[in-house]
Amino acid sequence: MPNDNRKIVTTDAAPQAVAAYSQALVVGTFVYTSGQIGLNPETGTLVDGGIEEQTRQVLQNLSAVLQAAGSHLELAIKNTCYLADMSDFGAFNEVYGSFFPSDPPARTTIGVAALPQGARVEIDTVALLRQT
Repeated sequence: MPNDNRKIVTTDAAPQAVAAYSQALVVGTFVYTSGQIGLNPETGTLVDGGIEEQTRQVLQNLSAVLQAAGSHLELAIKNTCYLADMSDFGAFNEVYGSFFPSDPPARTTIGVAALPQGARVEIDTVALLRQT
């Protein structure tokens, strides 16, 4: 039985879900995104380059999903970040910080053994909806 209190979010501006998950769900005044890796939404492949390029693409993908849901990165309240190599933390943090220049959301960063498709970074977000 579907839950009438949630709305599934999809957009072609971010990589499509390839398994049993949605790009995001809106529940009440919150948006919950699935994790994004540095996939180019047009090709479905990881962007060329290292942690900086992948982090930039991840945050662009999250931005597109949030916009489709009626939100924005500025309304993110909690990000969970997964790094395949914690030695990438400095470079990751520099790019990440450029997307949140003031009043950044709460964040957890976790080192993991591996990520899908050999990605170096994955991020999921909880954000507020824009107030209308």
